[in-house]
Amino acid sequence: MADGTTTTTAMKPELDLTHAHWQSGSRGKGDVQIAFVEGFIAMRNGRHPEVPALVFTPSEWRAFVLGARQGEFDLT
Repeated sequence: MADGTTTTTAMKPELDLTHAHWQSGSRGKGDVQIAFVEGFIAMRNGRHPEVPALVFTPSEWRAFVLGARQGEFDLT
């Protein structure tokens, strides 16, 4: 949403991401940005920051990162 908020599931609060500190990949050129907010991890498309962010719990984020490292999302 344009106001910096995101819709979340019942187990996650609605986070105000207006003043979140968004971080890109180590080279700073990635479209994916993450922010650590109130014990959760938010992820957004840096080229379209007005689109709602995805919000992960720490355990969901860990599963995502481990899956990515193991090639789980490799489509080639």
